[in-house]
Amino acid sequence: MTSTLPAPTRARLDAVRYASSFLEAIDLIDPLVDVVRVDGDAAIYALRDAIDDDTDQLTAIVAVHAAAAGGAAVAAALVVPLLTSPVPYLREHAVWALCRCPVLPEAFAALRLTTEEGGFVGMLAEATLEAWGLVGPDVDDAAALPAVPLRDRDPSGLTVAQLFLHADIDGGLLHAGKGDTGGIATLLVQLGDSLVDDPRIARVLTLSRRHDDDERRPEDPLSPGHHYLGVPLPGPVRPAADTWPLRRPVRQGLRRALSAAAPVDVLHLRMADVGSWAAAEVAREMGIPTVLTLAPDPHALIAAREASGLLTRATFGSADHAEHLVFRVLLLRDLAASAAGLVVFPRPQLERDLRDLLHLDPAAGDRPVVVPEGIDFAPIDRAAREVAAAARGAEVPAPARHALAELDLLLSTLPPARRELPLAITVGRLHRVKGMATLVEAWASNPTCAERCNLLVVGGDLADPSDDEAEQLARIDASVPRPGAAERGLLLAGHRPNGVVATWLAAVRLGRFGLSAPGGVYVSASLKEEFGIAILEAMASGLVVVAPGGGGPATYVENGVTGLLVDTTSADVLADAVVAALGLAAAPDAAARAHQARAVVTDQFSIAKMASSLATVYSEVTRDAAPHQS
Repeated sequence: MTSTLPAPTRARLDAVRYASSFLEAIDLIDPLVDVVRVDGDAAIYALRDAIDDDTDQLTAIVAVHAAAAGGAAVAAALVVPLLTSPVPYLREHAVWALCRCPVLPEAFAALRLTTEEGGFVGMLAEATLEAWGLVGPDVDDAAALPAVPLRDRDPSGLTVAQLFLHADIDGGLLHAGKGDTGGIATLLVQLGDSLVDDPRIARVLTLSRRHDDDERRPEDPLSPGHHYLGVPLPGPVRPAADTWPLRRPVRQGLRRALSAAAPVDVLHLRMADVGSWAAAEVAREMGIPTVLTLAPDPHALIAAREASGLLTRATFGSADHAEHLVFRVLLLRDLAASAAGLVVFPRPQLERDLRDLLHLDPAAGDRPVVVPEGIDFAPIDRAAREVAAAARGAEVPAPARHALAELDLLLSTLPPARRELPLAITVGRLHRVKGMATLVEAWASNPTCAERCNLLVVGGDLADPSDDEAEQLARIDASVPRPGAAERGLLLAGHRPNGVVATWLAAVRLGRFGLSAPGGVYVSASLKEEFGIAILEAMASGLVVVAPGGGGPATYVENGVTGLLVDTTSADVLADAVVAALGLAAAPDAAARAHQARAVVTDQFSIAKMASSLATVYSEVTRDAAPHQS
């Protein structure tokens, strides 16, 4: 059979097989499509061999997409049979890839059955049928919305919409640390408040999920200021990874919310998820330019697993089926291509990562705007003053008094001997990527670490955990059973409002008389942090931090001075780092170290500075879009 293979297709498939990285192989889909279209039916043999080779599942996936886009005859011969394949990753990619193919009637029945199956693959089947014109408009949205003209723009400033679908976002940050409501919720609240202080911005619309049982009154989004708009999601709360099937109701909800708030001048998207996908489609309908924060996710994850050997060509299909790796890579590429402006976080090797992970060429003009994230110092400064005042016996405002009472109640469950130890605190969602269970396991299994500090874990819904939270809690219980956790020095606090967390961070540094010693530390055990809002807040509180060595933290944590940058996937390394951080926090120069950490954050990472930079991006994008929308 080899002698009959068409040379162009064979050469392109070999390029995929021997690509220098998995990400490069994924980027070769379109070049392979080009030669398959030229070779036509003659490409079938080469593609079939690639699809059937389960020792190179990545090349098989690329071949499925090339076959689907290579013409009706090739797609009918190779891709339609895969719609009933017992191999999950081949079936899933066949369902998705057919959206790039001319309409194939022989695929209708299988695709319709797949939509009834639901889940991610059902959503893909629905999207393919939609691309073929076989799925009607979104429910209750039969009439297409016209583009919103610029003639109604508010002369007092721009209207900016920002979206994170998978969180319960409110101005008081009451749900912070619960489910998927993590640092990005804190960021969007503080950023929206700061943006409307900029004279160029009149309104900010922060959009997040709203469920059927949410009884909050809808806001009137037309007045100046920062507004919180809910996107209705059917059914119970789902983890972010399980929301792909909601694409059509999300699109409908976004369309209604943005229409009610029209005109909207720019929409800021931040990740390759179902919310951004649906929002980009609605933005195109309504003529709203988009700005995308471009983070290499899952690109960095794929590259790291490939380098470590955890992900191979023989296992790629299974991992992809579980995590939708190729889909997310290509979705992010499409979001970036359609965006009017691109923003990136600082990274230690930004130029390299742009080139190697995202395949952008800064030298050729593919240069996004670098905008660091920022934090609001007001609650942190207030917490420092109030905790210090409380330690002197002075009266403090009720919110601080209540926050300290809650902390003291937790600390009082420790055995008397352990109340002489400082705290290691971690704050965030109870999700595997945040490494909460890994930190507990590292602390508990290292006698030196467990003897040097108590561990305070802030985050998660302990009473009614989501699936992700339950998984982390099960791992924690396996390491330190909750009934006796406090006896061993482990305190699980559940999620707390942002203001309470600020007070607790100050108390971790200063200590609580008779309950915990001063000189505590902050630990982020995240597998990855694109930037790290919670780490910045801890540094601004004067705490020595332990943070992941890759991604954003390496741009602002001075290793060995203001914190430690470590491999957070290693329990031994993580535990040793906590011990070393406690040593730094207790050193004679601890006050100077805290001042330096605070100065770094204050000088570079204020929310006001971030808002000003983004307001400039929004103004430029809107100005450039005006000639095309007038």
